[in-house]
Amino acid sequence: MMKTLARAFVIYAVPMVLIFSVVGLAGVPRTIGVIQPIIFFIMVGFSRVTARYLMVDILGRNLFGGQVKTVLIYGAGSAGQQLASSMRSEPAMRLRGYVDDDQRLNGQKLDGDRVFWSGNLPDIICKHDITDILLALPNISRKKRRAIVDQVQKFKVHVQTLPNMKDIMDGQVSFSDIRELDIEDLLGREPVAPNELLLGRTIVGKSVMVTGAGGSIGSELCRQILQSGVHKLLLFELSEFSLYAIESELRRYAKSNNLQNVEIIPILGSVTDATRVRETLAYWQPDTVFHAAAYKHVPLVEANPVEGIRNNVLGTYELANAAHEAKVSDFILISTDKAVRPTNVMGATKRGAEQIVQAFAKKSQTRFSMVRFGNVLGSSGSVVPLFRQQIEMGGPITLTHREVTRYFMTIPEAAQLVIQAGGMAKGGEVFVLDMGKAVRIIDLANTMVQLSGLTVRDENNPDGDIEIQEVGMRPGEKLYEELIIGNDPKLTVHNRIMMARESHLDQSKLDQLLDGIRTCRDSAQAITLLKEMVPEFDHERDNEKAEIAS
Repeated sequence: MMKTLARAFVIYAVPMVLIFSVVGLAGVPRTIGVIQPIIFFIMVGFSRVTARYLMVDILGRNLFGGQVKTVLIYGAGSAGQQLASSMRSEPAMRLRGYVDDDQRLNGQKLDGDRVFWSGNLPDIICKHDITDILLALPNISRKKRRAIVDQVQKFKVHVQTLPNMKDIMDGQVSFSDIRELDIEDLLGREPVAPNELLLGRTIVGKSVMVTGAGGSIGSELCRQILQSGVHKLLLFELSEFSLYAIESELRRYAKSNNLQNVEIIPILGSVTDATRVRETLAYWQPDTVFHAAAYKHVPLVEANPVEGIRNNVLGTYELANAAHEAKVSDFILISTDKAVRPTNVMGATKRGAEQIVQAFAKKSQTRFSMVRFGNVLGSSGSVVPLFRQQIEMGGPITLTHREVTRYFMTIPEAAQLVIQAGGMAKGGEVFVLDMGKAVRIIDLANTMVQLSGLTVRDENNPDGDIEIQEVGMRPGEKLYEELIIGNDPKLTVHNRIMMARESHLDQSKLDQLLDGIRTCRDSAQAITLLKEMVPEFDHERDNEKAEIAS
């Protein structure tokens, strides 16, 4: 609006100044050519501001028939002020003021809205009947955000946040940028800082192949590899739609960031197809292979053990063998914490895949390595979007057992760890991220309910909003995840990445079991073979514990 007024003022003022002040008219003071346009600008601006205040702020709010929320903005900086300005056209929101950690601002006013000291936050919430708190701290650390959340979650307030400033496209904050808190906002630890030298060793100027390129981890690997100076990127994927989606995304990114010199090659195929895999590696001769293709959903693999074992175990063997024959420089297997003392078929297949890679590491010129991490936030099947959906539907939230704990990490962190593991590998290592403390899933559910401005319904609060129900352990589910089998992890050049060398079967025994798996079509027999391959596999161990406890 102000730009339009300024343009009109210039267009109007120039002829007025020329006619009355420069040329002049008899009997008319020359100052009229300057004073009149200024008065015109003030009057038009005042009328527009008044009309906007009456029509939008007062009339709009009075006509709004929905529930009006009373809001505090946490953060009195520029982001908070921009957010407050944007909120003034929102009839469903009524701003009570700002909250800031700087006690010197207590009692001050910004654009007519009071600033409160965060030390008095509990009293402020109760006194002003606050329903919502908006965190306008886009560059805050996770630790600080977690501390704020811990302070307010006992009150019945809905907490939302602005994304990181780099994720706000034009750098201007608006109400539409507000989003729900994600679990990564609440982890309480900072992301693992990448080592640029390690990121580049297996990528810069090289030909890189990613299997499972359309999956959660595979697609993020492709994004980071494209940004890191790769020469040629091979996308190997079984799903036609997933391959189309990631190829289209990468080509758009390459075009908008002047990376058209990077050759992006989509390849449809399955890692279990030995001929397709061998021909692909022999023809394209990649320098590095990141193996992310796997069946990963525990209940589905538990219900389909033969296909899970064929895909995750035999698929890894065919790919590793083809990489060995093609003399690939580096081969990195993406594994999981469920491979450690597994209790389900999926976890056991990933430990079996690790054993295959370890066996190849002993006899091949290719550097074979593995990397394990916990649950990936935002991946398909993640518990966080499920809980959010259940909260929006009014509950109940369903969890399998009150004592279940999990490690969590973000998709970019996971992809960076995989790439850096390749940069440190000498052959046969298992790399593990220091992921901090495990998170109790029931605590996560409680926090998500409270941050939605609701309360948990239980025996102590029968009138609460959302019930949390235990539905029983799924077949093969673990109560607690682990990351290392042995008890002697070693530090690496990256202070947040550990390394372990773990035992594996000898080559002859492994080959014998693989031959059996190739011809096996019976579920029970396949699981028996898997138990021989992974001696520490204790099938459905924690299900028995849960039954005894109940």
